Amino acid sequence: MHPRNSSQAQPFLLAGLPGVAQFHHWVFLPFGLMYLVAVLGNGTILLVVRVHRQLHQPMYYFLLMLATTDLGLTLSTLPTVLRVFWLGAVEISFPACLIQMFCIHVFSFMESSVLLAMAFDRYVAICCPLRYSSILTSARVAQIGLGIICRCTLSLLPLICLLTWLPFCRSHVLSHPYCLHQDIIRLACTDATLNSLYGLTLVLVAILDFALIALSYIMIFRTVLGITSREEQAKALNTCVSHFCAVLIFYIPLAGLSIIHRYGRNAPPISHAIMANIYLFVPPILNPIIYSMKSKAICKGLLGLLCQRASWPGHAQNCENHRTV
Repeated sequence: MHPRNSSQAQPFLLAGLPGVAQFHHWVFLPFGLMYLVAVLGNGTILLVVRVHRQLHQPMYYFLLMLATTDLGLTLSTLPTVLRVFWLGAVEISFPACLIQMFCIHVFSFMESSVLLAMAFDRYVAICCPLRYSSILTSARVAQIGLGIICRCTLSLLPLICLLTWLPFCRSHVLSHPYCLHQDIIRLACTDATLNSLYGLTLVLVAILDFALIALSYIMIFRTVLGITSREEQAKALNTCVSHFCAVLIFYIPLAGLSIIHRYGRNAPPISHAIMANIYLFVPPILNPIIYSMKSKAICKGLLGLLCQRASWPGHAQNCENHRTV
């Protein structure tokens, strides 16, 4: 058997949190709670936007895309995290590891693209309000969504192909309870410079997304400063608060994870685990909470959804009262 095929036939070994292996059953409890919050939160956003026709607008279509990517990112890690922390099963085959890695990075890259599309939506809404409906039509939003899927999928496929050519003759022990590209290539026993450079290119693309988002906000702030009414200024900026928070909670952990994987080799292993978990879990948990709190339309849609499920007159009457407020 070829050495490369032989090395790939061996399973990789996933790892939990360093130093707390004896408490993994208990560690799964907070992880399980995070999964529950992320799935319920993003699932609720999907349901509310789908059910209420008044939310069938470009801004909420993009929010639908964001919730979908967050849900995909959450479900990509769930199988192996459950097996490691709850069942104590740490082995994962090379093909399964590649599939999980592909899903994690595709949805992560997709989230960056969706955040950029949402920034464009806010730019058009504030800087070109009279042309908003003509620029961001339903067909245009669908094209943007399809473009995001093609962009992310086609960009990640070469990464998978490059990994299949690497022999792994070192330890097959990974650093996390899921497969990440940065974690896999460090186990290669041959030169993985091409893999690292391609991975760095994708990081630079994400940085470019962030730069374009920053540019859109610069132009938004310039437009808002030109508005004479303080009330109108506050109203315009308030529509950007949720998106601005979503950008911060995605890109700050991404930057931290990239830095610690490339320059933090002497850092404690627990620091790698913490940064990876923050990067993967924080955005899917906080995004639906932020948008539910800051978007009145989402709040009303959620309230309407709950009212439709009401089965007793008193509850229904309270819902009717809330609608008229």
